[in-house]
Amino acid sequence: MCGIVAAAARREVSEILLEGLRRLEYRGYDSAGMALVDNEHNLQLHKQQGKVCELEKAQAMRPLLGCTGIAHTRWATHGEPSAVNAHPHISGQRLALVHNGIIENHAALREQLIAQGYEFTSATDTEVVVHLLHSFLLQGNPLLAAMQETVCLLEGAYALAVVDIEHPDEVVAARKGSPLVVGVGIGENFLASDQLALRQVTDRFIFLEEGDVVQISPSSLQIFDESGNPVERARTMISAAVEVADLGGFDHYMLKEIHEQPRALAATFAQSAALPAADDCFGAGAAAVFDRVRAVQIVACGTSFHAGMVARYWLEELAGIPCQVEVASEFRYRKRVTRPDTLLVTISQSGETADTLAALRNAGADEFIASLVISNVDNSSLVRDSDLVFLTRAGMEIGVASTKAFTTQLVGLLLLTLALGRRGAMTEQKQQEVMVALQGLPDYVQQTLELDSAIERLSGAFIPRHHALFLGRGIQYPIAMEGALKLKEISYIHAEAYPAGELKHGPLALVDDDMPVVAVAPSDDLLEKLKSNLEEVRSRGGELYVFADRQAGFVSEARVHVLPMPHCPEVIKPIVYTVALQLLSYHVALQKGTDVDKPRNLAKSVTVE
Repeated sequence: MCGIVAAAARREVSEILLEGLRRLEYRGYDSAGMALVDNEHNLQLHKQQGKVCELEKAQAMRPLLGCTGIAHTRWATHGEPSAVNAHPHISGQRLALVHNGIIENHAALREQLIAQGYEFTSATDTEVVVHLLHSFLLQGNPLLAAMQETVCLLEGAYALAVVDIEHPDEVVAARKGSPLVVGVGIGENFLASDQLALRQVTDRFIFLEEGDVVQISPSSLQIFDESGNPVERARTMISAAVEVADLGGFDHYMLKEIHEQPRALAATFAQSAALPAADDCFGAGAAAVFDRVRAVQIVACGTSFHAGMVARYWLEELAGIPCQVEVASEFRYRKRVTRPDTLLVTISQSGETADTLAALRNAGADEFIASLVISNVDNSSLVRDSDLVFLTRAGMEIGVASTKAFTTQLVGLLLLTLALGRRGAMTEQKQQEVMVALQGLPDYVQQTLELDSAIERLSGAFIPRHHALFLGRGIQYPIAMEGALKLKEISYIHAEAYPAGELKHGPLALVDDDMPVVAVAPSDDLLEKLKSNLEEVRSRGGELYVFADRQAGFVSEARVHVLPMPHCPEVIKPIVYTVALQLLSYHVALQKGTDVDKPRNLAKSVTVE
């Protein structure tokens, strides 16, 4: 959830570090800092509360120069956002260290270090690590050995990078449970928590494995495994064009990414048609695995969990495959009973979601016949650890609230439904109907985007509200959940979603003239049931905002505001209706004046438990 960039070069690297932080700011923006070792082997430090732009201002006023350095953008876990708690943390005026993750035994280690005479200035768990490392240096260990000794005492998840004025050309780093990648240059080497930060300087990368410790200098690169043995890790050339994280004429990344969905959806679907066999988009050997699948277990977090909930309806109704969906943070810690011949499906935009990755790694060797990940990031940890992979083609997503990554996940899951369904309950006619619907999906989404002005007008009524209810039935219930999540994420309005049939079992007590109720109302078999539920709201003074199929028969009247949605094939309605709810949340947040792209307390990639 934080971002790390480090460099060991023969040229000045401060701007490289800053540019890397700009590219990683979606991972954390509570504070930022960097440390460099200058030509006189002095340690120079800038730390600022707030976004990377505050660090840039400090650098402009007092430039730090050096060829070896580390930098960090923080999402707070231990200690409030402040300059004192910002990384890098220092020890003995010789070491500076940055850290992603959480050190679970930091309290016990802190007591030991205080007893040794170390003074702590921050409330972070990270400061424990830098003092511990310093203590091993005082015992005569070189920097690499000190790091290896240090990580043996750490419990939790971490990606670490450190510079030392006594080793002015080196950066030493380690990873366990938090991603770290080496960027290989010519006469220079780099480290980062995401290769995106380093695409400005190299296209050659090494993805470190669990427990690895690495030492880089301008002319050398050494990697050691968890046992301390030197190892070679595969080098990956990433030659795809670098996406530029610009706004492209839009006011916010979220709005840009909402409008990029027709292209992203088309590109995600197109890869299935471009390959010789329909199953090839899931990876080599997918056909043999799918032949054996008799059940599916989906594990995910947040928005990706909602995608999995939608997929359960598709898999069971269309493919006749039993499907369970569970939040990864719960799945990983409970005893489970798994059906025979179950496929484990993980979903993660970043491919680095800590709980989802842990769920995959904790799955028993004989529990599942194979694992499949649906992700937007190639070479991510989940991608590398899974047997099968479906890569969405959303492109770079900067806004913290996921939009195009979510809808492209749904395309991937619908393609999975087709792949399993053609082996079972799905007729050729139904398969063809789904394929035609997917081909037309970008156009239906474009029609929904053209409702932007009408949705903006509706959004004004939410500005003075503190709470909202979202309702849906059947496959639209998880879409209502996604709509509620988007509203709370970026506007800070408390929003909850319920199956509409559950209203009279409790939530109806909340309904009054101050509670807006958003209903997702396509024209399907449950429409008449939903209309009855909405009458319950209306009769109790609630104000309804109904996103309804144009053919559903809803009419705007007193305290009922209807947004006519495009009439489209039923199977893709969850995707189409999601886009309208994304626009609603965007416009509410915009009018409330919240930070649309970087909402408080949240980060894009959740790499800690």
